[in-house]
Amino acid sequence: MKKKLFAAIDVGSYELSLKIFEIFSGKEWKVIDHVRHRLDLGTESYSQGILSYERMDELCHILREFKGIMDTYGVSDYRAYGTSAIRELNNTQVILDRIKIRTGLVIDVLSNSEQRYLDYKSVASAGAGFETIIGKGTAILDIGGGSIQLSLFDKDTLITTQNIRLGVFRLKDMLNEVGAKPSHTVSLLEEMIIDQLSVFKKLHVKDREIDNIIVVDDYVSNSLCNYRSATGPANGYMSKDTFISLLDGEYFKEMTESVIISTQLIKCTMDILGAGFLWVPGVTLCDGIAYDYAVSNKLIMPKHDFEQDIIACAKNISNRYQGSKKRGEALEKLTISIFDATKKLHGLGKRERLYLRIAALLQDSGRYMSLTSVGMCSYHVVMNTEIIGLSHAERELVANIVKYNHEEFTYFEELASKTAIDREGFLIIAKLTAILRLACALDSSHKQKSTNVKITLDDDELILRVDTDKNIELEKGLFDGKVKFFEEVYNVHPILKQKKSI
Repeated sequence: MKKKLFAAIDVGSYELSLKIFEIFSGKEWKVIDHVRHRLDLGTESYSQGILSYERMDELCHILREFKGIMDTYGVSDYRAYGTSAIRELNNTQVILDRIKIRTGLVIDVLSNSEQRYLDYKSVASAGAGFETIIGKGTAILDIGGGSIQLSLFDKDTLITTQNIRLGVFRLKDMLNEVGAKPSHTVSLLEEMIIDQLSVFKKLHVKDREIDNIIVVDDYVSNSLCNYRSATGPANGYMSKDTFISLLDGEYFKEMTESVIISTQLIKCTMDILGAGFLWVPGVTLCDGIAYDYAVSNKLIMPKHDFEQDIIACAKNISNRYQGSKKRGEALEKLTISIFDATKKLHGLGKRERLYLRIAALLQDSGRYMSLTSVGMCSYHVVMNTEIIGLSHAERELVANIVKYNHEEFTYFEELASKTAIDREGFLIIAKLTAILRLACALDSSHKQKSTNVKITLDDDELILRVDTDKNIELEKGLFDGKVKFFEEVYNVHPILKQKKSI
């Protein structure tokens, strides 16, 4: 049985963490070493936007030690990521370059949505307990230094995920700003936290019942994940009353300010959402990094459909902006059919197929704000709404696809002068926009007459046979004018034919 030694490094705002994994091809994976080093990067990053010479020197020293440990084990591959404390520096690229030169390690910076997605994958990798717990109303509370992420599940489906700037270090700064006395810390934290969580509940929870809270953090997880309940589905599973009793008892013998803030975030979230149970699986970002690496390299099979969670997120965004559910799903089906039938024309892969599905669901989200500037408004909806699992760069690709589905296409030189999109990104936008426009041409009436389509690529013609007994004269009449961009991009002529059902 083949095995691979893989290392994951998390450069967090509160500590640096190295985990070394043994991954068996086709089987499970296990942690064989876990090294943590406390280093407060967040205080300087969030308040000053730079790291002092002393902090930078200590950071590189720790990373060199990590590299030495990796070399000792004979690690064959690694991934190293910086999160919000690195992301929010004024000179991020300079810092990353210094780290590479001084340690030999390449650190990539995760966007918030990428970081939370990997944290989410770490929870899903924790075993059968995850699938059991999210069968009921569940919220994942991901506590970071700069913010928290709340993700809601209902019957195994991701309903929404929202980022709230209530991270441990930000709350510390707020306490310092008001000169909080130790005796008033808890009451002040409750005021700060409950106000924003109440807004979240009003907008996103509404009348849903939330039974469980799953917690991911760097502050209390190590203490709570080993709690064993005789009736719980997994270690670290406890009732709210048990959690409160642990806080009040000897379980936490010494509570630092960071631990106090994290526990209050958990308690207030349970109070506001009405959750009766808590699960602390004890996983970290490093677990999500390793899980993502193993699945991406086909070393293990995923236990959960994460792509469907991203689609569920897009559907929720569409619903928030009162998009047509029927049309969105019809366009999603049509775009997938066209994409799959034209693989040898576009040469794109699974990830680009996902971008197209999201764009089909969100292409008219801007109608909520304007009926005359749908493209530009849809662009701003996508750019200003976090989609878990997509980086900022990926979200920009999707935003441009929905924009140019409605507006005149902008070519590379002009687009590059206004954005950071490179030639590869431009080609992805052009190819997927052409497919989305073709799908929309099949539904010009917005009545989903052409949902059953057989697509055949024959030399320089793309034959679309619509199997329907409905009147599609409008689609036929407007078709040629709407597919010119597809012809330009692919040098293939689409032809619409109707096959009436018997």
